[in-house]
Amino acid sequence: MTELRNTKGVVRACLTPDPDDFPKCEKGETAHSVVVPAGETVTLTFENVRPGRYAIALLHDENNNNKADRALLMMPKEGFGFSRDAKVRMGPPKFDAAAIDVPAGASRQTIRMRYML
Repeated sequence: MTELRNTKGVVRACLTPDPDDFPKCEKGETAHSVVVPAGETVTLTFENVRPGRYAIALLHDENNNNKADRALLMMPKEGFGFSRDAKVRMGPPKFDAAAIDVPAGASRQTIRMRYML
């Protein structure tokens, strides 16, 4: 991941093959979630991922309260990022905009963090 604005809190990551579970990974049995400390360099590793089509969502949870904090007009106060650098418009991107094909074996994705405030 690139462009993390500080080393406060944690980075929460979700990898899911389910369009209905993207970007939160709250109900999917096939979703993978990882939480790592924010730092100068952050690498996330998802274990035991089967080949397939997935989308990744990241949240820089700067106060580590396990939620995406929002300001006025529901603008996110914390950073976020999506696979394929999927754009945010009036809400998170659709699964198809962020979907990537994950092959068997090791795979890498670089995701740029974005901050609205």
